[in-house]
Amino acid sequence: MYLLQETTESLSTGMALFDKLSLKFFIRLGIDLSSVFVLIRLIYYPNYRTKEFFFTFFIFNLVIFLITYMMNKVEMSMGAAFGLFAVFSIMRYRSEDISIKDLTYLFLVIAIGLITAVSKGGWDELSLINLIIIVVTLLLETNLLMKRELGKSVLYENIEMIKPENHKKLLEDLRTRTGLNIHRFSITKVDFLRDMATIRVYYYDTRSKISI
Repeated sequence: MYLLQETTESLSTGMALFDKLSLKFFIRLGIDLSSVFVLIRLIYYPNYRTKEFFFTFFIFNLVIFLITYMMNKVEMSMGAAFGLFAVFSIMRYRSEDISIKDLTYLFLVIAIGLITAVSKGGWDELSLINLIIIVVTLLLETNLLMKRELGKSVLYENIEMIKPENHKKLLEDLRTRTGLNIHRFSITKVDFLRDMATIRVYYYDTRSKISI
């Protein structure tokens, strides 16, 4: 009987805490999670085909949303909110080599969580702001606005070809070896001891990217 009474009291306490969260909180949380889902699952994943940072993106977004929403209840200023945003935005995992694109998406999910939590607008305004972020990201990830230039570093062993007078031949050789339509390159490192050079090659991505 005592155990039943204790369980009932615990449930009552949990329901009381649940009741303290207003409908506004759940609407904002729904807008936030929906926006991040569309951004990551329907834009990021079809383009990069990796689930490695899914956990990071969603957890960072959720934590930022919860922290800023709760701090906003004690009249946190917008300046303080952006200060908190800056702290989280410069964080990165030291044990992982995170690409610029992954960091950009991390920045976006943090920004969405912050905007959705502290903005004074209604649900329609929040939805519109998040939609603008998603649509602009989608357009930039396609070739509709501009050609998407990709780059990668390659090791090149024919050291003689790095001379300025041989750059045209070097470009053709890089195209032949990589099978990529390379339009420009930059020599980033030269190792005369091993007769090798590190070359950054650039090419346009012409693949159809948006597919689920």
